[in-house]
Amino acid sequence: MLVHICCAVDSHYFLEKIKEEYPNEEIIGYFYDPNIHPYSEYRLRYLDVEYSCKKLGIELLEGSYNLEEWLKKVKGLEHLPEKDERCVVCYDDRLENSVQKAKELNHNKFTTTLLISPKKSQEKLETIGKYLEKKYEVEFVFKDYRSGNGMELQGKSVKENSLYRQNYCGCLFGLTIQRDNQKKLMDEMFNPISNQILPDSIEERLELYKTRNNLEDSKKDYKIIKQKFLNYRLLSGKVIVNKEVIPSYIFAYSILNNKGQSSARLEFIKDDIYYFNRDDIKFIELEIFNKYAKKEYKNIKELIFNPPLFKEELEIRDKILNNPYDLSALIVIDKIENVKYDIYINSAVYEDTKEEII
Repeated sequence: MLVHICCAVDSHYFLEKIKEEYPNEEIIGYFYDPNIHPYSEYRLRYLDVEYSCKKLGIELLEGSYNLEEWLKKVKGLEHLPEKDERCVVCYDDRLENSVQKAKELNHNKFTTTLLISPKKSQEKLETIGKYLEKKYEVEFVFKDYRSGNGMELQGKSVKENSLYRQNYCGCLFGLTIQRDNQKKLMDEMFNPISNQILPDSIEERLELYKTRNNLEDSKKDYKIIKQKFLNYRLLSGKVIVNKEVIPSYIFAYSILNNKGQSSARLEFIKDDIYYFNRDDIKFIELEIFNKYAKKEYKNIKELIFNPPLFKEELEIRDKILNNPYDLSALIVIDKIENVKYDIYINSAVYEDTKEEII
């Protein structure tokens, strides 16, 4: 039997039940989910499914990540809510690809872990599965493992196995609608040009679950906990002198009121920090940054594309300002002159929750 897998949260308990009900079947897991976006989230979910299948002793195959083809199939359905026609097209694509893989491997049965997801329509999945069963002559196994106390047992299994609990289905369009309704920044879709790993980003979660895998392999005790914190994203920023943009590095947790823009001049200097006359803006020169960071950046461009780790950046900021709660704009440039600076910072500071391993 080939089992199409959407994510470990849905698949782990489902696979446990399938193994229990079909003890003599050769069960193959098949991860085919081109709907998952961005690609870093796709890799994270695959990593988690790989971890789950390893624990269950199930062979796992990975399908192709043909995102462009998937986007063509759902074109015109982008703004529909979850469980609507876009989801049906997505079910069609993933189940047909799965039954084709089952046929290729000479399996006589196929099913999908989408059946246990509370956000998926079992009725539509069964209709598609039965249609594909007739078309390809491969039996579709319909199982309702979420009825009764199935969801409770599934949740228990997820917690016991420290699986990754994603907070959206995986689809870009579903995520957009979900974050709009929540009035929440869609920070899953942000990735700085520096590739610096940001707090509670998908990239940070990917590193966390790689650590979980290593701890599991070495049989060390650990626990994944959640922590509330104040998150930050710099959406855009620039510094202009005499109508020209100059190279600048804007520290994390720099904010500007007044619609994110200000014009300011140097007011005074203390301990190599240049204090400006408006909006609590502070500048330092690259040489001073290097001294605090114990780095040897030759210019601001090098700093932009190869910054310190986010945690290190916060430590450097604290050393410079001696205030862990400071949210004023702190900017690094090569050389500071006594001229007017036009500063633009579009940033977001917001309450968030992230996972940690202890």
